[in-house]
Amino acid sequence: MSVLIESVAATELAVLMESCVDTGAAAAAGAMEGLRRSYRWLRRNSVQLLFERRYGVRTSDVVGLEEFGLARQDRVYYSAANWQTLRRTLPRRDVGEHDVFIDLGSGMGRMVLEAASRYPFGKVIGVELSEQLNDIARQNIANTRLRLRCKDVDLVRSDVLDYDIPDDVSVVFLNNPFRGETFATVMERLIASVDRNPRPVTVIYFNPVEEAFLLSTGRFRCLRTVTRGRRSVEDSPFGSVRVYAITERAGA
Repeated sequence: MSVLIESVAATELAVLMESCVDTGAAAAAGAMEGLRRSYRWLRRNSVQLLFERRYGVRTSDVVGLEEFGLARQDRVYYSAANWQTLRRTLPRRDVGEHDVFIDLGSGMGRMVLEAASRYPFGKVIGVELSEQLNDIARQNIANTRLRLRCKDVDLVRSDVLDYDIPDDVSVVFLNNPFRGETFATVMERLIASVDRNPRPVTVIYFNPVEEAFLLSTGRFRCLRTVTRGRRSVEDSPFGSVRVYAITERAGA
């Protein structure tokens, strides 16, 4: 009987030890992945902060609109897109002096700065709801040590629902600034602008939460997707950028 007990005990002990090893390995693997993510986050953000210090700008804060009394159901907090987002999604050869760039929800002006410094746009526009964030963007433009290729930069303080999209805009950037009915209304106005003045328009959508609405209109064609790191685009819209072209109206 003692041999049987010892045998069973040894078997159970072996299973328990194997379980502990598996659990420990899983915990270690999880901890290692967490460290990798933390390292990537620290590396990415430290590089961006060093870049901003070098060029005398400030765009890296994350700001909730409730701080300004502007929070609404369709509005999203401010968080800047990554520096070089445009470089990764918009070839410089595709931009000429007659092109007009607009960032809807421009915040502290990071994409405005990238567009004006890297590309030969004829005009760069930023539209921002918060007066405080727009003032910081103005300071960034005034203080930047970046060489701005585009000299015509217009920073507009406005609710996007009160803003008329110019009929010469050819590149539109969005970093998930608003959702729901606000997003639908703005995109319908963009389509109406293209119908009034037919022209090629590229839409660059960072964190494309409302992609389903874009595709449901039948007027947006996805050209490509750019993802950051190893995240699969099917997992989440966050961390990816979709580039769309607005197509002509049927029968036009």
